[in-house]
Amino acid sequence: MENERIEAIVRQVIEKMTAGAQPGGRANDAFDRLRDKAVDGVICSENSKAEDKTVGKEACGRAMENAGRGASGRERENPRPDSSFGRVGTMSLPGKPVSASGGKTQVTMPLALAVKLIEKMEAKAAEWDMRVVTAVSDASGRPVAIHCMDGAYIGSFDVALNKTYTSIAFQMSTAELGSLSGPGGSLYGIQFTNNGKIVIFGGGEVLKKDGVILGALGVSGGTAEQDTALAAYGKSVFTELEPE
Repeated sequence: MENERIEAIVRQVIEKMTAGAQPGGRANDAFDRLRDKAVDGVICSENSKAEDKTVGKEACGRAMENAGRGASGRERENPRPDSSFGRVGTMSLPGKPVSASGGKTQVTMPLALAVKLIEKMEAKAAEWDMRVVTAVSDASGRPVAIHCMDGAYIGSFDVALNKTYTSIAFQMSTAELGSLSGPGGSLYGIQFTNNGKIVIFGGGEVLKKDGVILGALGVSGGTAEQDTALAAYGKSVFTELEPE
Protein backbone atom coordinates (compact mmCIF):
# COMPACT_ATOMS: atom_id res chain seq x y z
CA MET A 1 0.00 0.00 0.00
CA GLU A 2 2.82 2.41 0.84
CA ASN A 3 4.45 1.87 -2.55
CA GLU A 4 1.15 2.44 -4.34
CA ARG A 5 0.65 5.69 -2.40
CA ILE A 6 4.11 6.94 -3.42
CA GLU A 7 3.49 6.00 -7.06
CA ALA A 8 0.23 7.93 -7.06
CA ILE A 9 1.88 11.02 -5.57
CA VAL A 10 4.68 10.96 -8.15
CA ARG A 11 2.21 10.60 -11.01
CA GLN A 12 0.19 13.55 -9.75
CA VAL A 13 3.30 15.73 -9.49
CA ILE A 14 4.47 14.88 -13.00
CA GLU A 15 1.02 15.31 -14.56
CA LYS A 16 0.80 18.82 -13.07
CA MET A 17 4.26 19.66 -14.33
CA THR A 18 3.62 18.39 -17.86
CA ALA A 19 0.04 19.53 -18.32
CA GLY A 20 -0.29 21.57 -21.52
CA ALA A 21 3.48 21.73 -22.08
CA GLN A 22 5.05 21.47 -25.52
CA PRO A 23 7.41 18.54 -26.21
CA GLY A 24 10.97 19.39 -25.28
CA GLY A 25 9.79 22.34 -23.16
CA ARG A 26 10.17 23.25 -19.52
CA ALA A 27 7.92 20.48 -18.30
CA ASN A 28 10.10 17.86 -19.86
CA ASP A 29 13.13 19.47 -18.26
CA ALA A 30 11.37 19.34 -14.91
CA PHE A 31 10.58 15.67 -15.42
CA ASP A 32 14.23 14.99 -16.21
CA ARG A 33 15.30 16.76 -13.03
CA LEU A 34 12.88 14.76 -10.93
CA ARG A 35 13.90 11.52 -12.60
CA ASP A 36 17.56 12.28 -11.88
CA LYS A 37 16.73 12.61 -8.22
CA ALA A 38 15.12 9.18 -8.10
CA VAL A 39 18.41 7.46 -7.47
CA ASP A 40 18.94 4.23 -5.58
CA GLY A 41 15.28 4.06 -4.66
CA VAL A 42 15.13 7.50 -2.97
CA ILE A 43 12.81 10.26 -4.20
CA CYS A 44 14.17 13.69 -3.25
CA SER A 45 11.94 15.98 -5.31
CA GLU A 46 11.13 19.30 -3.71
CA ASN A 47 7.73 19.02 -5.40
CA SER A 48 6.88 15.72 -3.75
CA LYS A 49 4.67 15.95 -0.70
CA ALA A 50 5.43 12.43 0.44
CA GLU A 51 6.57 12.35 4.04
CA ASP A 52 8.34 9.01 3.67
CA LYS A 53 11.05 9.48 1.06
CA THR A 54 12.41 5.95 0.96
CA VAL A 55 10.69 3.44 -1.32
CA GLY A 56 11.73 0.20 -2.96
CA LYS A 57 13.73 0.48 -6.14
CA GLU A 58 11.07 -1.48 -8.03
CA ALA A 59 8.29 0.84 -6.92
CA CYS A 60 10.37 3.93 -7.61
CA GLY A 61 11.22 2.77 -11.12
CA ARG A 62 7.59 1.86 -11.78
CA ALA A 63 6.40 5.24 -10.56
CA MET A 64 8.84 7.18 -12.71
CA GLU A 65 8.07 5.06 -15.76
CA ASN A 66 4.32 5.52 -15.36
CA ALA A 67 4.68 9.22 -14.60
CA GLY A 68 6.66 9.69 -17.78
CA ARG A 69 3.56 8.83 -19.82
CA GLY A 70 0.74 11.25 -20.55
CA ALA A 71 -2.81 10.84 -19.29
CA SER A 72 -3.56 8.72 -22.36
CA GLY A 73 -0.57 6.47 -21.71
CA ARG A 74 1.35 7.86 -24.71
CA GLU A 75 5.16 7.95 -24.39
CA ARG A 76 6.71 11.35 -23.82
CA GLU A 77 8.10 12.85 -26.97
CA ASN A 78 11.75 13.78 -27.30
CA PRO A 79 13.07 11.26 -24.74
CA ARG A 80 16.22 12.23 -22.95
CA PRO A 81 19.31 10.91 -24.72
CA ASP A 82 21.71 8.53 -23.03
CA SER A 83 23.72 10.66 -20.61
CA SER A 84 26.91 8.86 -21.63
CA PHE A 85 26.65 10.12 -25.21
CA GLY A 86 29.37 12.62 -26.00
CA ARG A 87 30.93 12.34 -22.57
CA VAL A 88 34.67 12.91 -22.46
CA GLY A 89 36.46 9.61 -22.93
CA THR A 90 33.72 7.88 -24.94
CA MET A 91 34.86 9.02 -28.37
CA SER A 92 35.93 6.13 -30.58
CA LEU A 93 39.52 5.88 -31.68
CA PRO A 94 40.41 5.74 -35.40
CA GLY A 95 39.83 2.34 -36.92
CA LYS A 96 36.99 -0.11 -36.52
CA PRO A 97 36.36 -2.45 -33.59
CA VAL A 98 37.32 -6.00 -34.49
CA SER A 99 36.40 -9.33 -32.99
CA ALA A 100 38.66 -10.58 -30.21
CA SER A 101 38.58 -13.56 -27.86
CA GLY A 102 36.92 -11.48 -25.15
CA GLY A 103 34.54 -9.53 -27.39
CA LYS A 104 35.54 -6.46 -29.41
CA THR A 105 38.75 -4.42 -29.39
CA GLN A 106 39.69 -1.08 -30.93
CA VAL A 107 42.50 -1.16 -33.49
CA THR A 108 44.49 1.97 -34.30
CA MET A 109 46.82 0.32 -36.83
CA PRO A 110 45.14 -2.42 -38.86
CA LEU A 111 47.48 -5.18 -40.03
CA ALA A 112 46.51 -4.64 -43.67
CA LEU A 113 47.48 -0.99 -43.46
CA ALA A 114 50.82 -1.77 -41.80
CA VAL A 115 51.69 -4.35 -44.46
CA LYS A 116 50.76 -1.96 -47.27
CA LEU A 117 53.10 0.65 -45.84
CA ILE A 118 55.95 -1.83 -45.43
CA GLU A 119 55.56 -3.03 -49.02
CA LYS A 120 55.77 0.57 -50.26
CA MET A 121 58.90 1.14 -48.24
CA GLU A 122 60.52 -2.11 -49.38
CA ALA A 123 59.90 -1.15 -53.01
CA LYS A 124 61.60 2.20 -52.41
CA ALA A 125 64.44 0.51 -50.51
CA ALA A 126 65.03 -1.78 -53.51
CA GLU A 127 65.20 1.27 -55.77
CA TRP A 128 67.88 2.71 -53.48
CA ASP A 129 69.73 -0.63 -53.30
CA MET A 130 69.00 -1.00 -49.59
CA ARG A 131 68.22 -4.19 -47.63
CA VAL A 132 66.29 -3.20 -44.56
CA VAL A 133 64.14 -4.35 -41.70
CA THR A 134 60.90 -2.35 -41.45
CA ALA A 135 58.66 -2.37 -38.38
CA VAL A 136 55.26 -0.80 -37.78
CA SER A 137 53.61 -0.47 -34.36
CA ASP A 138 50.23 0.77 -33.18
CA ALA A 139 49.57 3.86 -31.05
CA SER A 140 50.55 2.03 -27.86
CA GLY A 141 53.91 0.91 -29.27
CA ARG A 142 52.79 -2.70 -29.74
CA PRO A 143 54.39 -4.25 -32.88
CA VAL A 144 51.89 -4.93 -35.66
CA ALA A 145 54.16 -6.06 -38.51
CA ILE A 146 57.89 -6.53 -39.08
CA HIS A 147 59.46 -7.46 -42.44
CA CYS A 148 63.07 -8.41 -43.04
CA MET A 149 64.30 -8.03 -46.60
CA ASP A 150 66.66 -10.72 -47.86
CA GLY A 151 70.20 -9.80 -46.90
CA ALA A 152 69.21 -7.33 -44.15
CA TYR A 153 71.39 -7.17 -41.03
CA ILE A 154 70.23 -9.48 -38.24
CA GLY A 155 70.89 -6.70 -35.75
CA SER A 156 68.54 -4.36 -37.65
CA PHE A 157 65.52 -6.25 -36.31
CA ASP A 158 65.79 -4.86 -32.77
CA VAL A 159 66.91 -1.46 -34.00
CA ALA A 160 63.89 -1.03 -36.30
CA LEU A 161 61.52 -2.19 -33.58
CA ASN A 162 63.02 0.15 -31.00
CA LYS A 163 62.72 3.04 -33.42
CA THR A 164 58.95 2.54 -33.49
CA TYR A 165 58.87 2.44 -29.70
CA THR A 166 60.96 5.59 -29.43
CA SER A 167 58.77 7.53 -31.85
CA ILE A 168 55.61 6.54 -29.99
CA ALA A 169 57.12 7.06 -26.53
CA PHE A 170 58.18 10.65 -27.29
CA GLN A 171 55.78 11.45 -30.15
CA MET A 172 58.52 12.57 -32.48
CA SER A 173 60.90 11.15 -35.04
CA THR A 174 64.09 9.52 -33.80
CA ALA A 175 66.07 12.04 -35.86
CA GLU A 176 64.39 14.92 -34.00
CA LEU A 177 64.99 13.24 -30.67
CA GLY A 178 68.63 12.75 -31.64
CA SER A 179 69.05 16.48 -32.24
CA LEU A 180 67.75 17.16 -28.71
CA SER A 181 69.76 14.51 -26.91
CA GLY A 182 73.33 15.35 -27.92
CA PRO A 183 75.86 16.72 -25.42
CA GLY A 184 74.49 19.97 -24.08
CA GLY A 185 71.02 19.22 -25.45
CA SER A 186 67.86 19.51 -23.40
CA LEU A 187 67.35 15.72 -23.50
CA TYR A 188 70.97 14.67 -23.16
CA GLY A 189 71.18 11.14 -21.73
CA ILE A 190 67.62 10.14 -22.59
CA GLN A 191 68.94 7.15 -24.55
CA PHE A 192 69.85 5.53 -21.24
CA THR A 193 66.21 5.43 -20.08
CA ASN A 194 63.45 2.91 -20.89
CA ASN A 195 65.72 -0.11 -20.46
CA GLY A 196 67.90 0.83 -23.41
CA LYS A 197 65.05 0.88 -25.94
CA ILE A 198 65.55 4.51 -26.97
CA VAL A 199 67.14 5.17 -30.37
CA ILE A 200 68.53 8.64 -31.08
CA PHE A 201 69.42 8.43 -34.75
CA GLY A 202 67.17 8.63 -37.81
CA GLY A 203 64.81 5.97 -39.11
CA GLY A 204 61.78 6.24 -36.80
CA GLU A 205 58.68 8.29 -37.58
CA VAL A 206 55.28 8.88 -35.99
CA LEU A 207 52.36 7.89 -38.23
CA LYS A 208 49.28 10.13 -38.20
CA LYS A 209 46.00 10.57 -40.04
CA ASP A 210 44.09 13.81 -39.65
CA GLY A 211 46.41 14.78 -36.82
CA VAL A 212 45.71 11.62 -34.81
CA ILE A 213 48.62 9.32 -33.91
CA LEU A 214 47.85 5.82 -35.16
CA GLY A 215 51.29 4.27 -34.74
CA ALA A 216 54.91 4.55 -35.77
CA LEU A 217 57.37 3.05 -38.22
CA GLY A 218 61.00 2.11 -37.81
CA VAL A 219 63.51 1.19 -40.50
CA SER A 220 67.09 -0.03 -40.17
CA GLY A 221 69.70 -1.41 -42.56
CA GLY A 222 71.23 1.53 -44.36
CA THR A 223 73.34 4.45 -43.24
CA ALA A 224 71.78 6.87 -40.77
CA GLU A 225 71.04 9.22 -43.64
CA GLN A 226 69.45 6.47 -45.75
CA ASP A 227 67.31 5.21 -42.90
CA THR A 228 66.17 8.75 -42.15
CA ALA A 229 65.23 9.38 -45.79
CA LEU A 230 63.39 6.06 -46.13
CA ALA A 231 61.43 6.62 -42.92
CA ALA A 232 60.45 10.11 -44.09
CA TYR A 233 59.24 8.57 -47.36
CA GLY A 234 57.15 6.06 -45.42
CA LYS A 235 55.61 8.81 -43.33
CA SER A 236 54.68 10.79 -46.45
CA VAL A 237 52.96 7.90 -48.25
CA PHE A 238 51.13 6.66 -45.14
CA THR A 239 48.54 9.44 -45.30
CA GLU A 240 47.49 8.24 -48.76
CA LEU A 241 47.10 4.56 -47.83
CA GLU A 242 43.87 2.85 -46.86
CA PRO A 243 43.41 -0.73 -45.64
CA GLU A 244 41.67 -3.10 -48.04
